[in-house]
Amino acid sequence: MRARPVEVDSGRFTFVAFPRDAALARSLLGDALGRDTFPGLPRPRAHARILVTPDALHFHDAIGPTAPEWGAAIATPENGRIVMQGSRASSAAGDPRETLRHELAHLALHEALGDLPPRWFDEGYASYAAAEMARDDVLATNVALAFTGIPPLDSLDALFQGGEARAQTGYALARTAVAAIAALDRERGLALFFRYWRETGSMDQAMRRAYGVTEASFETQWKARTRRRYGALALFADVSFAALLFLAVVGPLWLMRRQRDRRRLATMRAADEVQERREREDVLQALLYGQAETPSAPPPGDGTKPGE
Repeated sequence: MRARPVEVDSGRFTFVAFPRDAALARSLLGDALGRDTFPGLPRPRAHARILVTPDALHFHDAIGPTAPEWGAAIATPENGRIVMQGSRASSAAGDPRETLRHELAHLALHEALGDLPPRWFDEGYASYAAAEMARDDVLATNVALAFTGIPPLDSLDALFQGGEARAQTGYALARTAVAAIAALDRERGLALFFRYWRETGSMDQAMRRAYGVTEASFETQWKARTRRRYGALALFADVSFAALLFLAVVGPLWLMRRQRDRRRLATMRAADEVQERREREDVLQALLYGQAETPSAPPPGDGTKPGE
Protein backbone atom coordinates (compact mmCIF):
# COMPACT_ATOMS: atom_id res chain seq x y z
CA MET A 1 0.00 0.00 0.00
CA ARG A 2 1.37 3.40 -0.99
CA ALA A 3 2.23 5.71 1.90
CA ARG A 4 0.04 8.75 2.20
CA PRO A 5 1.41 12.21 3.08
CA VAL A 6 0.85 13.59 6.54
CA GLU A 7 0.20 17.16 7.64
CA VAL A 8 2.03 18.89 10.48
CA ASP A 9 0.81 22.37 11.33
CA SER A 10 1.01 25.06 13.96
CA GLY A 11 0.38 28.78 13.87
CA ARG A 12 0.38 30.04 10.31
CA PHE A 13 2.36 27.08 8.92
CA THR A 14 1.19 23.78 7.47
CA PHE A 15 3.78 21.21 6.40
CA VAL A 16 2.84 18.33 4.12
CA ALA A 17 5.32 15.45 3.95
CA PHE A 18 5.53 11.72 3.38
CA PRO A 19 6.16 9.60 6.50
CA ARG A 20 9.92 9.32 5.90
CA ASP A 21 10.15 13.15 6.09
CA ALA A 22 7.70 13.68 8.95
CA ALA A 23 10.49 14.22 11.46
CA LEU A 24 12.16 16.73 9.13
CA ALA A 25 8.84 18.56 8.70
CA ARG A 26 8.40 18.86 12.47
CA SER A 27 11.94 20.17 12.85
CA LEU A 28 11.40 22.74 10.10
CA LEU A 29 8.11 23.79 11.66
CA GLY A 30 9.80 24.45 14.98
CA ASP A 31 12.52 26.49 13.28
CA ALA A 32 9.98 28.51 11.28
CA LEU A 33 7.94 29.31 14.38
CA GLY A 34 11.04 30.35 16.32
CA ARG A 35 12.25 32.74 13.62
CA ASP A 36 9.05 34.13 12.15
CA THR A 37 10.33 37.68 11.63
CA PHE A 38 12.26 39.14 8.71
CA PRO A 39 14.60 42.17 8.47
CA GLY A 40 12.73 45.44 8.11
CA LEU A 41 9.30 43.85 7.61
CA PRO A 42 6.29 43.61 9.89
CA ARG A 43 5.62 40.15 11.26
CA PRO A 44 3.95 38.06 8.52
CA ARG A 45 0.37 36.95 9.02
CA ALA A 46 -0.47 35.09 5.82
CA HIS A 47 -0.77 31.33 5.99
CA ALA A 48 2.10 29.36 4.41
CA ARG A 49 1.77 25.81 3.12
CA ILE A 50 5.05 23.91 2.68
CA LEU A 51 5.23 20.71 0.67
CA VAL A 52 8.28 18.57 1.49
CA THR A 53 8.78 16.21 -1.46
CA PRO A 54 10.43 12.80 -0.92
CA ASP A 55 12.86 12.98 -3.84
CA ALA A 56 13.94 15.03 -6.87
CA LEU A 57 11.38 13.36 -9.15
CA HIS A 58 8.44 14.31 -6.93
CA PHE A 59 9.93 17.78 -6.48
CA HIS A 60 10.00 18.49 -10.21
CA ASP A 61 6.56 16.97 -10.66
CA ALA A 62 5.22 19.33 -8.01
CA ILE A 63 6.76 22.53 -9.37
CA GLY A 64 6.16 21.84 -13.07
CA PRO A 65 8.40 22.32 -16.11
CA THR A 66 9.00 26.05 -15.71
CA ALA A 67 11.29 25.83 -12.66
CA PRO A 68 15.07 25.36 -13.15
CA GLU A 69 16.48 21.85 -12.85
CA TRP A 70 19.10 22.95 -10.31
CA GLY A 71 16.65 24.54 -7.85
CA ALA A 72 16.31 23.19 -4.30
CA ALA A 73 13.01 24.91 -3.50
CA ILE A 74 10.51 27.32 -4.96
CA ALA A 75 7.94 29.70 -3.51
CA THR A 76 4.77 30.97 -5.19
CA PRO A 77 3.76 34.04 -3.18
CA GLU A 78 0.44 34.32 -5.01
CA ASN A 79 -0.91 31.31 -3.13
CA GLY A 80 1.50 31.19 -0.18
CA ARG A 81 2.95 27.84 -1.24
CA ILE A 82 6.49 26.48 -0.96
CA VAL A 83 7.79 23.26 -2.48
CA MET A 84 11.14 21.96 -1.24
CA GLN A 85 13.18 18.78 -1.32
CA GLY A 86 13.21 16.44 1.64
CA SER A 87 15.78 14.27 3.40
CA ARG A 88 16.82 12.49 0.21
CA ALA A 89 17.91 15.72 -1.47
CA SER A 90 21.48 15.90 -2.74
CA SER A 91 24.12 17.93 -0.92
CA ALA A 92 23.66 20.65 -3.55
CA ALA A 93 20.25 21.41 -2.02
CA GLY A 94 21.99 22.83 1.04
CA ASP A 95 20.73 23.15 4.61
CA PRO A 96 16.92 22.68 4.55
CA ARG A 97 16.48 25.25 7.33
CA GLU A 98 18.35 27.88 5.34
CA THR A 99 16.45 26.92 2.20
CA LEU A 100 13.09 27.24 3.96
CA ARG A 101 14.07 30.58 5.49
CA HIS A 102 14.96 31.85 2.01
CA GLU A 103 11.57 30.86 0.59
CA LEU A 104 9.61 32.19 3.57
CA ALA A 105 11.39 35.54 3.07
CA HIS A 106 9.96 35.64 -0.47
CA LEU A 107 6.46 35.20 0.96
CA ALA A 108 7.00 37.84 3.66
CA LEU A 109 8.37 40.41 1.19
CA HIS A 110 5.45 39.85 -1.18
CA GLU A 111 2.96 40.13 1.67
CA ALA A 112 4.40 43.54 2.62
CA LEU A 113 5.25 45.06 -0.78
CA GLY A 114 3.37 43.04 -3.36
CA ASP A 115 4.96 43.18 -6.81
CA LEU A 116 7.00 46.35 -6.17
CA PRO A 117 10.43 44.68 -5.75
CA PRO A 118 12.18 43.64 -8.97
CA ARG A 119 13.47 40.09 -9.29
CA TRP A 120 17.02 40.94 -8.22
CA PHE A 121 15.83 42.61 -5.01
CA ASP A 122 13.41 39.78 -4.26
CA GLU A 123 16.18 37.17 -4.56
CA GLY A 124 18.76 39.35 -2.85
CA TYR A 125 16.48 40.02 0.11
CA ALA A 126 15.63 36.33 0.53
CA SER A 127 19.32 35.48 0.51
CA TYR A 128 20.09 38.31 2.93
CA ALA A 129 17.29 37.26 5.31
CA ALA A 130 18.52 33.66 5.24
CA ALA A 131 22.11 34.81 5.97
CA GLU A 132 23.48 32.90 2.98
CA MET A 133 27.06 34.10 3.45
CA ALA A 134 28.47 31.18 1.46
CA ARG A 135 27.25 32.89 -1.71
CA ASP A 136 30.20 35.27 -1.38
CA ASP A 137 32.46 32.41 -2.45
CA VAL A 138 30.92 32.65 -5.93
CA LEU A 139 32.08 36.26 -6.23
CA ALA A 140 35.48 35.59 -4.67
CA THR A 141 36.32 33.16 -7.49
CA ASN A 142 34.70 35.03 -10.39
CA VAL A 143 37.65 36.50 -12.32
CA ALA A 144 35.33 38.21 -14.82
CA LEU A 145 34.35 40.73 -12.15
CA ALA A 146 37.88 42.11 -12.11
CA PHE A 147 37.91 42.71 -15.87
CA THR A 148 34.34 43.30 -17.02
CA GLY A 149 33.12 44.99 -13.84
CA ILE A 150 29.89 44.65 -11.88
CA PRO A 151 26.69 44.67 -13.95
CA PRO A 152 24.04 47.34 -13.25
CA LEU A 153 21.30 46.45 -10.79
CA ASP A 154 18.58 46.49 -13.44
CA SER A 155 20.48 43.89 -15.47
CA LEU A 156 20.85 41.39 -12.62
CA ASP A 157 17.44 39.90 -13.45
CA ALA A 158 18.86 38.50 -16.70
CA LEU A 159 21.41 36.46 -14.73
CA PHE A 160 18.65 34.34 -13.20
CA GLN A 161 17.67 33.11 -16.67
CA GLY A 162 21.10 32.05 -17.93
CA GLY A 163 21.78 28.69 -16.30
CA GLU A 164 23.01 27.68 -12.88
CA ALA A 165 26.44 29.37 -12.98
CA ARG A 166 25.04 32.74 -14.06
CA ALA A 167 22.14 32.44 -11.62
CA GLN A 168 24.49 31.80 -8.69
CA THR A 169 26.40 34.95 -9.61
CA GLY A 170 23.09 36.81 -9.74
CA TYR A 171 22.07 35.56 -6.29
CA ALA A 172 25.42 36.56 -4.82
CA LEU A 173 25.46 40.05 -6.35
CA ALA A 174 21.84 40.68 -5.38
CA ARG A 175 22.56 39.65 -1.77
CA THR A 176 25.49 42.07 -1.51
CA ALA A 177 23.33 44.88 -2.91
CA VAL A 178 20.53 44.35 -0.39
CA ALA A 179 23.06 44.02 2.44
CA ALA A 180 24.66 47.31 1.32
CA ILE A 181 21.25 49.05 1.35
CA ALA A 182 20.55 47.78 4.86
CA ALA A 183 23.98 48.99 6.00
CA LEU A 184 23.10 52.58 5.05
CA ASP A 185 21.16 52.83 8.32
CA ARG A 186 22.90 50.88 11.06
CA GLU A 187 20.04 51.35 13.51
CA ARG A 188 16.88 50.82 11.44
CA GLY A 189 18.26 48.85 8.51
CA LEU A 190 15.55 48.34 5.89
CA ALA A 191 12.52 49.34 8.01
CA LEU A 192 12.13 52.96 6.85
CA PHE A 193 13.13 52.05 3.33
CA PHE A 194 10.34 49.47 3.07
CA ARG A 195 7.81 51.87 4.57
CA TYR A 196 8.63 54.63 2.09
CA TRP A 197 8.75 52.16 -0.79
CA ARG A 198 5.27 50.97 0.07
CA GLU A 199 4.00 54.56 0.38
CA THR A 200 5.57 55.99 -2.78
CA GLY A 201 5.76 52.91 -4.97
CA SER A 202 9.25 54.06 -6.03
CA MET A 203 12.52 52.49 -4.98
CA ASP A 204 14.44 55.67 -5.79
CA GLN A 205 12.10 57.84 -3.70
CA ALA A 206 12.29 55.35 -0.84
CA MET A 207 16.11 55.50 -0.87
CA ARG A 208 16.10 59.29 -0.97
CA ARG A 209 13.77 59.57 2.01
CA ALA A 210 15.23 56.73 4.07
CA TYR A 211 18.95 57.21 3.41
CA GLY A 212 19.39 60.57 1.68
CA VAL A 213 20.91 58.99 -1.46
CA THR A 214 19.58 58.38 -4.94
CA GLU A 215 19.29 54.92 -6.39
CA ALA A 216 21.87 55.85 -9.05
CA SER A 217 24.45 57.11 -6.55
CA PHE A 218 23.99 54.04 -4.37
CA GLU A 219 24.47 51.79 -7.39
CA THR A 220 27.72 53.56 -8.35
CA GLN A 221 29.12 53.14 -4.84
CA TRP A 222 27.98 49.53 -4.57
CA LYS A 223 29.54 48.56 -7.90
CA ALA A 224 32.88 50.16 -7.05
CA ARG A 225 32.99 48.61 -3.58
CA THR A 226 31.98 45.16 -4.79
CA ARG A 227 34.51 45.18 -7.61
CA ARG A 228 37.33 46.28 -5.31
CA ARG A 229 36.51 43.63 -2.75
CA TYR A 230 35.63 40.58 -4.81
CA GLY A 231 37.53 41.41 -8.00
CA ALA A 232 40.81 41.44 -6.09
CA LEU A 233 39.92 38.19 -4.34
CA ALA A 234 39.05 36.59 -7.66
CA LEU A 235 42.35 37.66 -9.20
CA PHE A 236 44.25 36.32 -6.20
CA ALA A 237 42.34 33.04 -6.40
CA ASP A 238 43.01 32.82 -10.13
CA VAL A 239 46.72 33.52 -9.72
CA SER A 240 46.92 31.01 -6.89
CA PHE A 241 45.17 28.40 -9.02
CA ALA A 242 47.50 29.11 -11.94
CA ALA A 243 50.50 28.75 -9.65
CA LEU A 244 49.23 25.44 -8.32
CA LEU A 245 48.54 24.25 -11.85
CA PHE A 246 52.04 25.30 -12.91
CA LEU A 247 53.58 23.44 -9.99
CA ALA A 248 51.46 20.37 -10.71
CA VAL A 249 52.58 20.26 -14.35
CA VAL A 250 56.14 21.58 -14.18
CA GLY A 251 57.04 20.35 -10.70
CA PRO A 252 57.45 16.66 -11.58
CA LEU A 253 59.52 17.56 -14.66
CA TRP A 254 61.75 19.81 -12.56
CA LEU A 255 62.24 17.06 -9.97
CA MET A 256 63.10 14.53 -12.68
CA ARG A 257 65.67 16.89 -14.18
CA ARG A 258 67.11 17.67 -10.77
CA GLN A 259 67.50 13.97 -9.98
CA ARG A 260 69.07 13.37 -13.38
CA ASP A 261 71.53 16.23 -12.83
CA ARG A 262 72.41 14.85 -9.42
CA ARG A 263 73.13 11.41 -10.89
CA ARG A 264 75.21 12.97 -13.65
CA LEU A 265 77.18 15.06 -11.15
CA ALA A 266 77.76 12.00 -8.96
CA THR A 267 79.06 10.06 -11.98
CA MET A 268 81.40 12.93 -12.93
CA ARG A 269 82.71 13.16 -9.36
CA ALA A 270 83.33 9.43 -9.26
CA ALA A 271 85.20 9.60 -12.58
CA ASP A 272 87.29 12.52 -11.33
CA GLU A 273 88.17 10.62 -8.16
CA VAL A 274 89.25 7.59 -10.21
CA GLN A 275 91.36 9.82 -12.47
CA GLU A 276 92.96 11.59 -9.52
CA ARG A 277 93.70 8.25 -7.86
CA ARG A 278 95.37 6.98 -11.05
CA GLU A 279 97.45 10.12 -11.39
CA ARG A 280 98.62 9.83 -7.77
CA GLU A 281 99.58 6.20 -8.33
CA ASP A 282 101.48 7.09 -11.52
CA VAL A 283 103.42 9.82 -9.75
CA LEU A 284 104.24 7.50 -6.83
CA GLN A 285 105.40 4.75 -9.17
CA ALA A 286 107.51 7.22 -11.12
CA LEU A 287 109.19 8.38 -7.94
CA LEU A 288 109.84 4.85 -6.70
CA TYR A 289 111.22 3.48 -9.97
CA GLY A 290 113.21 6.64 -10.59
CA GLN A 291 115.14 6.24 -7.33
CA ALA A 292 116.00 2.55 -8.02
CA GLU A 293 117.51 3.20 -11.46
CA THR A 294 119.56 6.31 -10.57
CA PRO A 295 123.45 5.40 -10.26
CA SER A 296 125.36 6.34 -7.08
CA ALA A 297 127.59 9.45 -7.28
CA PRO A 298 131.47 8.82 -7.73
CA PRO A 299 133.83 9.59 -4.81
CA PRO A 300 135.64 12.92 -4.80
CA GLY A 301 138.85 13.18 -6.91
CA ASP A 302 139.99 11.00 -9.85
CA GLY A 303 140.27 7.76 -7.91
CA THR A 304 144.22 7.57 -7.80
CA LYS A 305 146.17 7.07 -4.66
CA PRO A 306 148.28 9.93 -3.36
CA GLY A 307 151.88 10.00 -4.62
CA GLU A 308 151.16 8.13 -7.83
